[in-house]
Amino acid sequence: QVQLLESGGGPVQAGRSLRLSCKVSGSRRPISSWGWFRGRARELVATITPTGATDYNDAVKGRFAISRDHGQNTVDLQMNSLKPEDTDVYYCRITFYSGSPFADWGQGTQVTVYS
Repeated sequence: QVQLLESGGGPVQAGRSLRLSCKVSGSRRPISSWGWFRGRARELVATITPTGATDYNDAVKGRFAISRDHGQNTVDLQMNSLKPEDTDVYYCRITFYSGSPFADWGQGTQVTVYS
């Protein structure tokens, strides 16, 4: 069974940094992308493919950076210059090339940015 375990959330003052990490285990199908999303609408924050191609929400470009550690099978989100509007629950997601389900999600980690 696939498990995605997020960590690193919490309260942080505006302008400071926070790093989220997602540990992926139990995946038997090739993964086509790793990503971070936020909120009930699961708004895209950032994604990364096996080739290293990245995509970012315009609201976080230049402030956030997604990266993968192949050996640890983790995907991290470095969040810099945080703003109160970045406050939300952040979810880790992986997608697969084939099979069902198309994607698996973590439980989410709360990030709260205060002024």
